[in-house]
Amino acid sequence: MVTKKKDNFQIYVKQIEAISKVANLITSGMYLDELLRLVVQVTAEIMNSKISSLMLVDPDKKELVVKATQSISEAYNKKSNIRLGEGIAGVVARDNKPICILDVKNDARYLNQDVAKKEGLCSLACVPLAVKGRVIGVLNCYTSKKHKFPKHELDLLTALANQAAIAIENAELDLRARSAEEALTTRKLVERAKDILSQDANISSSEAYRLIQKQSMNMRKSMREVAEAIILAKDIRTRKNER
Repeated sequence: MVTKKKDNFQIYVKQIEAISKVANLITSGMYLDELLRLVVQVTAEIMNSKISSLMLVDPDKKELVVKATQSISEAYNKKSNIRLGEGIAGVVARDNKPICILDVKNDARYLNQDVAKKEGLCSLACVPLAVKGRVIGVLNCYTSKKHKFPKHELDLLTALANQAAIAIENAELDLRARSAEEALTTRKLVERAKDILSQDANISSSEAYRLIQKQSMNMRKSMREVAEAIILAKDIRTRKNER
């Protein structure tokens, strides 16, 4: 009896550690790809699953796309995208409710029967990744043998998914913010390079822009890189003239 209580306590501690580990990602500033890999790794370890995977919604195509998995299987990693409302994952994403399947190979709703047979996948728990009621993806947990996911396991998986969803949302917001900041910086650099070319070559601003654009295409460099090169060359010439 004492041994069973001790085992249960150790399991409880591991679960708390797993949730805390994912919760810490919320403020980690980690890049999205790295964050997703860590989420599936933690999920696979704590759930003792054969394969854990994370799919995100592509809002334009209205499809779920596999973004991370700890599986090295090429067949699984190349699974087709799933439309919202189709298959197990699609229904979970549409309805924002978890689904557990005892054997995916015997469930007509599961769309990748061939992959399941090849990889030896059996039971599945699929839970939504949602932020403020908005589903952004799903978290999948597969076993190699038939397994009825008890309530405490489904609650744990849901808790992991909830923390992961917030972390993913924050990472995507950071990415958009960095992209906007980078776009603004690029625009300023191109404007400065245009002014330099206009003055040095005695051409119009629009002609200078087309010249930068042409150089970018010919050199297979970004507009920013070409602009930075023009500005650097100007700075070098200025310093030489000042000597």
